[in-house]
Amino acid sequence: MVLRLSSLFLRTLRDDPVDAEVASHKLLVRAGYIRRAAPGIYSWLPLGLKVLAKVEAVVREEMNAIGAQEVHFPALLPREPYEATNRWTEYGEGLFRLQDRKGADYLLAPTHEEMFTLLVKDLYSSYKDLPVTLYQIQNKYRDEARPRAGLLRGREFIMKDSYSFDIDDEGLDISYDAHRRAYLRIFDRLGLEVVTVKATSGAMGGSKSEEFLHPTVVGEDTFVRSPGGYAANVEAVATVAPEPIDYADAPAAEVKDTPETPTIETLVASANQLAPRAEGDWTAADTLKNVVLAVKLPTGERTIVVIGVPGDRAVDLKRVEANIGAFLPMGGEVEVEAASEDDLKQHPGLVKGYIGPGNSLDAAVLGTESVTGLLYLVDPRVVSGSRWITGANEDGKHVFGLVAGRDFGWDGIIESVEVREGDPAPDGSGPLEAARGIEMGHIFQLGRKYAEALGLQVLDRNGKLATVTMGSYGVGVTRAVAALAEANHDDKGLVWPRNVAPAHVHIVATGKGEEIFEAANKLAEELSDAGVEVIYDDRPKVSPGVKFSDAELIGVPTIVVVGRGLADGVVEVKDRATGQAENVPVGMAATHLAALAGK
Repeated sequence: MVLRLSSLFLRTLRDDPVDAEVASHKLLVRAGYIRRAAPGIYSWLPLGLKVLAKVEAVVREEMNAIGAQEVHFPALLPREPYEATNRWTEYGEGLFRLQDRKGADYLLAPTHEEMFTLLVKDLYSSYKDLPVTLYQIQNKYRDEARPRAGLLRGREFIMKDSYSFDIDDEGLDISYDAHRRAYLRIFDRLGLEVVTVKATSGAMGGSKSEEFLHPTVVGEDTFVRSPGGYAANVEAVATVAPEPIDYADAPAAEVKDTPETPTIETLVASANQLAPRAEGDWTAADTLKNVVLAVKLPTGERTIVVIGVPGDRAVDLKRVEANIGAFLPMGGEVEVEAASEDDLKQHPGLVKGYIGPGNSLDAAVLGTESVTGLLYLVDPRVVSGSRWITGANEDGKHVFGLVAGRDFGWDGIIESVEVREGDPAPDGSGPLEAARGIEMGHIFQLGRKYAEALGLQVLDRNGKLATVTMGSYGVGVTRAVAALAEANHDDKGLVWPRNVAPAHVHIVATGKGEEIFEAANKLAEELSDAGVEVIYDDRPKVSPGVKFSDAELIGVPTIVVVGRGLADGVVEVKDRATGQAENVPVGMAATHLAALAGK
């Protein structure tokens, strides 16, 4: 069927939307693919749905190819299953909650682990039924605090989520690897470059986890990679920690007056005046900075933690959010920010600018077993025997030579500081370099977390009940559309790859003669009969300049101009990506264009 612009539900825009920050957002709106309904929520128009359907088709074909079977759950779900897994609370403010007229609680699903688990529990009871992999392509909902970048971070989005169910861990490994390979094929077919990186599991739980990131400067995820092939999201990078140091001969720590030194810079300057050393000047790396953070739990409760890090490193709040869950009384997604003045007032033992874990003269100030009882975590570089200049918990005083493991302890070790370019890769494969990317997919080995919470067990080979082990695998379908637009555009508009474009050919009829429109219409019908998808600009009273601008904005891979050349028996065939044009005889045009479209 030919899409005729005279009747197609489409209005292109000449100006960028005022709220658009990135190219994909600007162009998808301007070219008439999507329209904003509310912050982070978009309506899909006819051209946008065509692209979306083609992306979904690629995802669906590759999932079917590994034996996954498609199902479809409602987006509106009851509270009870999420209560059983504690995610009703763990999701915190990110969850859309609502009630029906009888007061029963419901949610708009951010993911569907619980529903998949309960479905398999309802229908399967024996190891003979396994393995099985189920998937759906479905709307998801998250109450993003700051939706941005159009489809890249929205409150409603379409995702393919699949779940594998196996009787043992060996089976899970096989299912995980099958999904991993399927994802690489999906992104290859879509023409999206991806880097597979090690990732944290976050609120999903589980063990092994990897992300598929599309490298782009507009990406929200920062990842690192090394020349030797290591790649990881910064939240998952493991620090190469130094070896413990023998402190048997270390002198006792000493408290010194260091007035007006509340910052690392002023402290280092003071240290080099007060205690110059033969081996070289003191630097920020010799200081232990104790950063006070406020953690907002999914319950809404606010708790204070302190993290000790080398003074030359800044704390990365995203890394803290990704890794602090292991030290908290409950799981789930948390929000972390610098502690406020009000927070500090509630803990008078914390002297701003002079906070330390304790010293050799006084009792410990930080740590759950300390006088304050505050959770105290340290960077992996704070190893036993390392010596530090740090706060003495008294205004204008610091302690010199405080030895880790001798003079102070900690409640745990956390990856929390910024990862720098040049830091060594954990696997020894060279220095790290940083890049930004869009998360296109994420795969998890969930293990038995959800099966245990919801009682998913089957009889094993010995007739005994065994808890099923699960994997979870997601692909952002609407995000893929945005990433494709982000990667395929120029200053004139979108430049779609042929396999996802809303049509194969865009015919532009230019001129006033009836014969031009008749020839263009005939060509459009011939192409349609040959299975070529066609957009035909048949608008009679629109100028050639507007038609050309719209064709370039919409971004179909091949543009055909039927106009002045018709007098010489030719039409102009232009490649949207390269701009190269050639004249093709009218009688050969349909065959030529069908070949370009692969028909």
